[in-house]
Amino acid sequence: MASPEIIRIGTRGSPLALYQARLIAAALEAASEGAIKGEIAPFTTKGDQLTTERLINSGGKGLFTREIDRAVDNGEVDIAVHSLKDVPTLLPDGQSILAYPERADPRDGFLSVGDVKCLADLPIGATLGTASLRREAQALALRPDLKVITFRGSVETRLEKLKNGLADATFLAMAGLSRLDLENVANPVSLEDMLPAAGQGIIAVAARPDMISSLLLESLTIIDHTPTRCAAIAERAFLTELDGSCRTAIAAHMQLADGGWHLRGEVLAPDGQQRWFAEATALLSASQDELAALGRTLGQTIRNNAGGALPAYTDT
Repeated sequence: MASPEIIRIGTRGSPLALYQARLIAAALEAASEGAIKGEIAPFTTKGDQLTTERLINSGGKGLFTREIDRAVDNGEVDIAVHSLKDVPTLLPDGQSILAYPERADPRDGFLSVGDVKCLADLPIGATLGTASLRREAQALALRPDLKVITFRGSVETRLEKLKNGLADATFLAMAGLSRLDLENVANPVSLEDMLPAAGQGIIAVAARPDMISSLLLESLTIIDHTPTRCAAIAERAFLTELDGSCRTAIAAHMQLADGGWHLRGEVLAPDGQQRWFAEATALLSASQDELAALGRTLGQTIRNNAGGALPAYTDT
């Protein structure tokens, strides 16, 4: 029997990122019937090194991917495994996202000290820890009395900060908590109450198609999940239309509902006091190009509703 093809998988070194990379390695091994074996190559990105400040003050989106992107371009790794919401809408030249495995729970999870189960039950003036401008704006839209402090780091780091009393509550993605068997520590927030980040719960596998084997390319096609790819395309098109960055509070989610696609999106002012929401639908048979157009059109609708200019965070 021939030796398996060794595939080098670039990823961040956090427990969640390593779990996701191992998930992809196992999926590729199964898809190739053992003809592929994945080897994990962890990287420390600039985003991982920032533990006390907002990403928008240090370069924004791409801080969790650039080192790995370079490794793909240089041939140090064959594929990169990212959380899709960390991936800029513009990929490095020559790279493509070749697989979107099935999406996990896209919802946010609410975590607090004590027995508080939801944002509404926090005491007046409570402290919320988050590094997400979207979550901050959505929380302040509901609770303008809250004090918000920057909460950065891995899932484990933020849980430790919460345990140590640095904040009364925080939000984490249910997908990440579930992958780490920690979903029991959070209370899921419904999509109606808190629209997630575009791509939340989706793993993206990126590569340079011209630098990988036909076996790997075929295996990536097998692990690609078409409904997840469709959602990713529409949500990222919405983000692209709005020039989505870490300086604007943007949320988007597309799901199957009533026999078709249902896309919702919103933009908020940083203080949560202004909010623009829109939604659109498409037939289940819509092509990926049509779903991308759906996302762009929804973005245009929100931009028009906001008067043409979107409110952005400014460091004061």
